[in-house]
Amino acid sequence: MASAATLNSVEATKIENLRSATSGLNEISENEKSGFINLVTRYLSGEAQHVDWSKINTPTDDIVVPYETVSPPPEEEAKTKELLDKLVVLKLNGGLGTTMGCTGPKSVIEVRNGLTFLDLIVMQIENLNSKYGSKVPLVLMNSFNTHDDTLKIVEKYTNSNVEIHTFNQSQYPRLVVEDFLPLPCKGESGKDGWYPPGHGDVFPSLKNSGKLDLFLSQGKEYIFVANSDNLGAIVDLKILSHLVQNKNEYCMEVTPKTLADVKGGTLISYEGKVQLLEIAQVPDEHVSEFKSIEKFKIFNTNNLWVNLHAIKRLVEADALKMEIIPNPKEVDGVKVLQLETAAGAAIKFFDNAIGMNVPRSRFLPVKATSDLLLVQSDLYTVVDGFVIRNTARNNPANPTIELGPEFKKVSNFLSRFKSIPSIIELDSLKVTGDVWFGAGVALKGKVTINAKSAAKLEVPDGAVIADKEINGAEDI
Repeated sequence: MASAATLNSVEATKIENLRSATSGLNEISENEKSGFINLVTRYLSGEAQHVDWSKINTPTDDIVVPYETVSPPPEEEAKTKELLDKLVVLKLNGGLGTTMGCTGPKSVIEVRNGLTFLDLIVMQIENLNSKYGSKVPLVLMNSFNTHDDTLKIVEKYTNSNVEIHTFNQSQYPRLVVEDFLPLPCKGESGKDGWYPPGHGDVFPSLKNSGKLDLFLSQGKEYIFVANSDNLGAIVDLKILSHLVQNKNEYCMEVTPKTLADVKGGTLISYEGKVQLLEIAQVPDEHVSEFKSIEKFKIFNTNNLWVNLHAIKRLVEADALKMEIIPNPKEVDGVKVLQLETAAGAAIKFFDNAIGMNVPRSRFLPVKATSDLLLVQSDLYTVVDGFVIRNTARNNPANPTIELGPEFKKVSNFLSRFKSIPSIIELDSLKVTGDVWFGAGVALKGKVTINAKSAAKLEVPDGAVIADKEINGAEDI
């Protein structure tokens, strides 16, 4: 932690005032108060966020290991069970489904066949545990936004063979920019006064919740952390086996960049260590270079495998000082600041940390209804909770899909399709305006469908549209 000695007198006074104001916030624990003050102190001390561009090197295959070169896991079931008994699966479950027009945690949005993200996750681990006689637990890291709802939702899995744990990540007060005091001290008593400080908080929160010590006492060694909305983030025995054999304390799964991923963080070699480079750290004159897929060929999927003993060691030493991401917001006209950290940035603090360049299939996030269209289509099937890509598609890349604002909310999206079109042979789809799809539609090649202003455009049942631009019913 940057000590108060590195602050000038004005900033030191700000911290003292903030400490005094925060001490009266009874909604949060002492751990949360000290974590918050530490974060703000580091921010005010102006820790360098930018990197020296000349020191950046492309990581070698020793540091970012190609997945195809990794040895297969042991074939004997007893050895596999032994491996799985070292594992905990953690899903980041703090996000709401608001951007897709849903209330409650995002993980309860129905993905396919009436199954939610959470249903699929539980089914996957159930199948592993049944097959190998293992006891892999599932942990959900909630935020104060999702915690109460999640506790009710997980009751439905009571009879499952998966032990489900939940804990809350930290809750920090938003900072009022004008005077650097907590927003809840200004009379904002509701949820708007608070924020969850990013998924970098997973490490201290795992410790503070008591879950870290619990899992260590059960002989667990590794935790697989992933976003709950990434349908590709399934347990991979090959990766786990590699980490155990090579004593890697941390592994970040990366995958080749496409033009859709240009803003994603990438791994670099920097001053002898592997490090995550995010777009926010890149000097302005190098941003276009950062976005190019020639120099920086991989990006972070946020699938992370981390050694539990190492987490305990580093959290107890207060050594995880990840780059701070300032996130400015406005609440009822008041300018506020949220200081956040990312779990991927912790890679440089762990011993023998690596990246692993994995197949794109391990990154299948659902961030918008355009992604939902992909996973609900004939491009994928669900087997035992696993979302599997249809081998009938020859193109290794998925089609690019752009849907207009009429499709943004899940309910609107679903109402506009009598059934999800066949897109096995689709390259790209762009839909704008008031468009409705009939049943049994097939889309192939490059398709653009544009309903004229104030006009409703219905694609009839059974229509096959290949390499066409459609501006009215007469074009179909």
